[in-house]
Amino acid sequence: MGSQLRLGEVLRSAKNRDPSIPLIDGYPNIHHVTASRVLAQIQLSKGINPIAKVRALGEHRRPAVLIRSSPWKAGTAETPWHDVFDLDNGYVRYFGDHRVDHTVPVGTTQGNAVLLEALKEHQSVTPEQRALAVPLLLFEAVSRNKTPKGYVEFCGVAVIESHKQIEQEANGRVFPNYRYDLSVLDLSAENDRVDWTWIEARGSSGVTALDALELAPRSWRRWVEHGHAVLPEVRRQATPRTDGRAWGRSISESDREPLVLFPAPRKADEAAATSLAATGPLEELTANMLMTKLRSLKVHRRNGRQSRHKPLALLWGISRVVAGKPHLVPWRQFRDEAGGLLAEFGLPESSVTPEYPFWHLQASRLWDVRGIPPEQGGKPHAAMFDRFNPEGGLTDQAAQLLSDPFVRSQAVAVLRETYLADVNQHVLMARLGMAGYETASGVTDPAEDPDVKPGPAGRRTRSSSRIVRDTALTAKVKGLHSDRCQVCGVQLPTRFGTYSEAAHIRGLGRPHNGPDELPNLLVLCPNHHVQFDTLAIYIDLDGAVRATSDDSHRGELRRHPAHHISETHLRYHRALCGRDSTDRDVQDEHSLSDLKHSHN
Repeated sequence: MGSQLRLGEVLRSAKNRDPSIPLIDGYPNIHHVTASRVLAQIQLSKGINPIAKVRALGEHRRPAVLIRSSPWKAGTAETPWHDVFDLDNGYVRYFGDHRVDHTVPVGTTQGNAVLLEALKEHQSVTPEQRALAVPLLLFEAVSRNKTPKGYVEFCGVAVIESHKQIEQEANGRVFPNYRYDLSVLDLSAENDRVDWTWIEARGSSGVTALDALELAPRSWRRWVEHGHAVLPEVRRQATPRTDGRAWGRSISESDREPLVLFPAPRKADEAAATSLAATGPLEELTANMLMTKLRSLKVHRRNGRQSRHKPLALLWGISRVVAGKPHLVPWRQFRDEAGGLLAEFGLPESSVTPEYPFWHLQASRLWDVRGIPPEQGGKPHAAMFDRFNPEGGLTDQAAQLLSDPFVRSQAVAVLRETYLADVNQHVLMARLGMAGYETASGVTDPAEDPDVKPGPAGRRTRSSSRIVRDTALTAKVKGLHSDRCQVCGVQLPTRFGTYSEAAHIRGLGRPHNGPDELPNLLVLCPNHHVQFDTLAIYIDLDGAVRATSDDSHRGELRRHPAHHISETHLRYHRALCGRDSTDRDVQDEHSLSDLKHSHN
């Protein structure tokens, strides 16, 4: 009906839901503001309030989900959690609706089920899929007219950035729930308002997703087009803008960015027509931003499969960091080295075109190309690169971050898991000179001077450099745990005793070069030893054992007071699994804890 929700506006949500009444007790009636000819009347009676789905021109979508938080109920039996609304920094931590008295599986209550469904949409890898993603409209309950009931403040539009299954406590009982981290989007281009017509259009059976998107806030449109990689740019923030736009300035038609969600096909010589280098000043890159950008690469699809050119080129760039080589190289060197990699590990039906990732990786803001004359930058192609031989490779910021072994291990895991899961990992890593990154144990030095001896079966005598393990240390840690696996508790009986295996958390082999010490050891059964070494399971910050494939809970790591386990080594293993999301201050805290134990 053309009404708008304004940031910071307090609205009346009363039992009297008559939409024809504009004001109740001096405040705008939320049912009047959101009145619609096509949508059912909204509900705000619960924390998580979905609007019913519609089928629109073959698309099945939900118009919106209204999220309400009640601060004064936090910590009660009804609401034992504490939501966090840090709106100045565009961040909300919101808890699902599973409670201590629920007997159904976690994730199946109405609110959690709706948010988990929204999470899948918000994690979609293509703009077409994100165009269908449901907006989250945030409200916080406030007290007005000496009553804490019936008043809500509109707090903005959000997307789900991440989630985690957790354990909470109420009335002395522990129960599972989900925690969601939301990014609140910047609405300054719309004078801090949301046009309810956008939500109505999403709920109209005769409107396509693209048409509805035309009515969305600018920040939402940019998120749909680019995904989580642009969240640092479109997140709401209290600090002054640096892009020359004033806070609260409405966007004009000429200023409004055109949608390129479903671009018209371009001619072959226009595919690289836009210079990707001139995309504004570089933001300060963090490890979390690096991982987000790696997961959100724009890659072509052929027959439903993702092109491997960009991730392979990035892995090639990381291999240069590992080898201590300059991260920028001349085009001809990149063409020969990375081109061979694309030929060997690219999709069988894909052409080998190293010029494509060499130029277009600049869009990720992790790659740089230098040496193309400005007048030539409009239509880059292989012949032009051959002529000018520009330099290309990882940006200075990306290369600096990747010099950290924790960050590098996680980056390699993210690229392999996201784009290269069906490639032979051992062969790929060996080809890149990064053998060992695919396992927790690493690799030992190769044999030297092999000499084959004749016999019934071939024998090989060789001289090699081998890692000497401390057998007394192994016996000690197994004795502390009585040969019981720290993951499943199994103690394997043998003919003359019991059996377990000592697993190094940070492998002794290259490239991990971990220490042979008690804090770097776990006692595991053979099954969990194999899973731990092959990165199928990892241990999270809270000591839970989780499957790397889906983060599902597989148990708790059992500890012994005389066996301190290094959190730094556990973090390194998580990085190899692509699951290191530890904040820097927490990392420092764990490192300090490890340091204290090493001096005791």
